[in-house]
Amino acid sequence: WRARWGDEFYFAWVQLPRFSKEQRLPSEPAGWGVSVREGQLHALDVPRTGMAITMDIGDPAQGHPTNKRDFAARLTPLALHDVYCRNIAEWSGPIFRGAQRDGARMVITFDHAAGLKAAFGELEGFAIAAGDQKFVWAKAKIEDGKVIVWSDSVREPAAVRYGWAANPKCNLINAAGLPASPFRTDDWAN
Repeated sequence: WRARWGDEFYFAWVQLPRFSKEQRLPSEPAGWGVSVREGQLHALDVPRTGMAITMDIGDPAQGHPTNKRDFAARLTPLALHDVYCRNIAEWSGPIFRGAQRDGARMVITFDHAAGLKAAFGELEGFAIAAGDQKFVWAKAKIEDGKVIVWSDSVREPAAVRYGWAANPKCNLINAAGLPASPFRTDDWAN
């Protein structure tokens, strides 16, 4: 579209919200929902783009959300910040930046991470695996603006996944109340 119109205009999209049956396994990568979300996340590498994370709004039983106002409210700050240069404190939910192993724990960093917290209860939605690629539910806590992830059953972690299902259990938000995007630290196909 940019080539056709001869303009580097801005693109923004809504990340696919939850749908289908609620997550039961630590990692449920099968199906198009997970791969579409991952593709949407990677599309942010294209300059002048933005993504509204909507993991916490919408109805998982509906194929197409009816609460358009809530979704528009997530897109509006992106455009105001990115296109109109408005001074908006936070316009995105946390986006995975990197992971580093620290002994038996993984330390996860994010962009848009000011005030990381659980939307409710304890942090949930994190899974961890060793080199065997067998993901288990993980414990997670926030320290110094980073998320520390571990499991007593994984002594040498190699990868972390968060919200890795069509309808994931996930509740990480930032101070603005915006949810984190699902992500994975590995490139394993399953």
